[in-house]
Amino acid sequence: MLKIKEQAPDFCLPNQDGEEICLRDFRGKWVVLYFYPKDNTPGCTTEALDFTTLKEEFEKEGAVILGVSPDSIKRHQNFIAKKNLAITLLSDEDKEVLKKYGVWQLKKNFGKEYMGVVRTTFLIDPDGKIAYIWEKVKVKNHAKEVLDKLKELKKEQK
Repeated sequence: MLKIKEQAPDFCLPNQDGEEICLRDFRGKWVVLYFYPKDNTPGCTTEALDFTTLKEEFEKEGAVILGVSPDSIKRHQNFIAKKNLAITLLSDEDKEVLKKYGVWQLKKNFGKEYMGVVRTTFLIDPDGKIAYIWEKVKVKNHAKEVLDKLKELKKEQK
């Protein structure tokens, strides 16, 4: 598992429009990199809507929000259109980035074991280092927690 103060692994993934987005493109900005299991499911929808609601506040703090799941570009497009989302969603169908960040793990549900995304958020600083990690995220109030932590860390840097 990655640790705070480590360099965040670089990656390039297609967004909902099929454009390649690379982490290195955001040097000089804060990045909220959140990994979630599946488009159009209750928890993932709540999380995406909460980040969308707070998007302008994140932008005022110099941060960009990137959501990553193994869903296809087409599923991301449908999710964004259906829920009126205003955030960038990245498609990691090969699960390479999910594995790099250690969020593709063995999960258990109703006695069944399967591989899946463990909901995790990384806050990456303008130098590309991991500033904070939320593991096994509970979606209620999570976006606000991330925003509050971003503000706190920015104050500490001054």
